[in-house]
Amino acid sequence: MLLVSNLAWCVEWDTSTRLVGSNPMKVLIAGGAGFIGSTMASACIDSGITPVIVDNLVTGRAEYVRDRLFYEGDIADGALIDRIFADHPDITAVVHAAALIVVPESVAEPVRYYRENVAKSLDLIAHVTRNGCDRYLFSSSASIYAPGADFTVDETSALRPESPYARTKAVMEWVLEDCTNAYDLRVISLRYFNPIGADPKMRTGLQHAQPTHLLGRLITALEAGDEFRITGTDWPTRDGSGIRDFIHVWDLARAHVEALRRFDEVLPADGDRKYDVLNLGTGTGTTVREFVTAFQRVADRPLRVSDAPSRPGDVVGSYTRTDKAHAALDWTPDYTVEDGIRHSLEWAALRPSILGE
Repeated sequence: MLLVSNLAWCVEWDTSTRLVGSNPMKVLIAGGAGFIGSTMASACIDSGITPVIVDNLVTGRAEYVRDRLFYEGDIADGALIDRIFADHPDITAVVHAAALIVVPESVAEPVRYYRENVAKSLDLIAHVTRNGCDRYLFSSSASIYAPGADFTVDETSALRPESPYARTKAVMEWVLEDCTNAYDLRVISLRYFNPIGADPKMRTGLQHAQPTHLLGRLITALEAGDEFRITGTDWPTRDGSGIRDFIHVWDLARAHVEALRRFDEVLPADGDRKYDVLNLGTGTGTTVREFVTAFQRVADRPLRVSDAPSRPGDVVGSYTRTDKAHAALDWTPDYTVEDGIRHSLEWAALRPSILGE
């Protein structure tokens, strides 16, 4: 049973980074030592918001939380979450970015993915509501969509999650919406498209030495002098490869800052709605083959490319219609695909020295 009590810590804020008549905004970021979570934390800091980070460091990095308020541990640990709220009673919102995210791995290890992404998330919701915080940003995924005939989607599009990873995100959205109907909780689910890039100040970036997503695999192939294989070339797109909406991770992080600032405008405490979803993408579809060409142009180094069959869990992809997020958050992406590639290459060169590898 979820126990909702002691709402004294959750007070109203205006659309700046300060609570009305109080201190600067403070938020709990679950998964704040990972690639996206650490970038969110940096964007918060740059905007005058204080992040408090909890991460078990299974995939996150301790280097990303140096000089930040950090608690090492699991989001399912009720005693730890209670301690965080006791230490920081001025936390006014939670950003839930903790998750496993590798699609082929989720196909091979579905039990692990449902345990980490669903079961433990249920515990976190219980701990957060027990501590009286009713503002919750959830990191969801555009992989839950069934693409339209033109591969575009918006927040009203049909859902068809096709991998265990995507299904964990869809399940958690349904769970969170149910919780808003039963408890004193308001939730905005932010459906990410395809993050690329790194913190432009090079504080953090993708932590894995051999990442499994498209841009990471391109960089790995380039550095090793290996052939890059475009997996899946018979999709019904303009060139047969999958289509994606590549959004710079810093633009994604800025959107979270705006969602925190404007939370009570999107979901007023006295309003009829307690749950909403926003797509976070650029609104531009780029095929995998087009992305590879852009990568070759930015890297300006030879890269051999070949075609290969799709991997387990691969989907054709989609890109978003951006009207809702732009209107709700007064936010638009600043960076291009080429910027994201360039920042990723810069980070890849710095990563070994920053992470001591």
